[in-house]
Amino acid sequence: MKIAQVSPLYESVPPKYYGGTERVVSYLTEALVRAGHEVTLFASGDSVTGANLVPACHRALRLDKNCIDRSAHHVAMYEQIYNRAHEFDIIHNHNDYAVFSLARRSLTPTVTTLHGRLDIPDLNGVYQEFVDAPLVSISESQRIPFPNVNWQGTVPHGLPENLYTFQEEEGKYLAFIGRISPEKRVDIAIEIAKRVGIPLKIAAKVDAVDQEYFETTIEPLLTDPLIEYIGEIGEGEKDVFLGNAYALLFPIDWPEPFGLVMIEAMACGTPVIARHRGSVPEVMEEGVTGFIINEVEEAVEAVKKISTLSRKKCREVFEKRFVDSQMASNYVKIYETLIKGYSKIAS
Repeated sequence: MKIAQVSPLYESVPPKYYGGTERVVSYLTEALVRAGHEVTLFASGDSVTGANLVPACHRALRLDKNCIDRSAHHVAMYEQIYNRAHEFDIIHNHNDYAVFSLARRSLTPTVTTLHGRLDIPDLNGVYQEFVDAPLVSISESQRIPFPNVNWQGTVPHGLPENLYTFQEEEGKYLAFIGRISPEKRVDIAIEIAKRVGIPLKIAAKVDAVDQEYFETTIEPLLTDPLIEYIGEIGEGEKDVFLGNAYALLFPIDWPEPFGLVMIEAMACGTPVIARHRGSVPEVMEEGVTGFIINEVEEAVEAVKKISTLSRKKCREVFEKRFVDSQMASNYVKIYETLIKGYSKIAS
């Protein structure tokens, strides 16, 4: 099958540092290549892939200090893709609604995986107009705002089976990894750590839009000797960071579409304590891969029970549910269905 994968250009594929969507695009692309498909990846020029790379910009736009208008690079890439649409059996878009208009006018089917939150009123007009656009969700909870659009399936994220190392021995610290922003609630993670008296290591980036929040709300909390702020870490550092943790704290306060870090922790054997929001009940297995909580008091009690969980079982759940080959196989089934449907229309 000839497949075009269309990545956002903000990060490389895979990202050098933080970047959920581009990381998933990388895992999917490489799994499809290994399965024997002819894959063309449209991404930033500093991406690394076994597919045919078509660079849409020189380097990841977030790391390019000379880039002022990021949208311009994306618009040029979309036009290039659809000028070549006849070369592919299917186009897999990871840029939300940005290509819907071009896709509607193309004879090659396009499927779009939605990686972000959908509970935003501004999106209503888009999904009412493009109700026919083939979509894939990454969790069932993500669909709630738009239950009646053209969903083709739900495909959970997957990681390469050997990307993370299983650590049988439990660590001595709690971990938080991701972004520092109001909805990620690192302040709650800090409170939990202080309440239980266990060190917390925070590996997180601060986007420009969250800089004021970090300086006014989070930075004053980092003076406690139990709290260590590491900053943003790369993929190579996450294995040790997550694997050596006692538990991952994921006290989010927003409708998380998936939560890649939860399965990254499971792959290391590290249990997760996560707030009951968005996809968390779909990804987590209560009392098996960790505990689902709502309040700080519940989280404190959950930390005390972490030692009762099997780190080996956490790893087994990851291997059963969240590996990249399974993710790729699920997408191929969706591709085949769409291609057959378009073939019938063309004939």
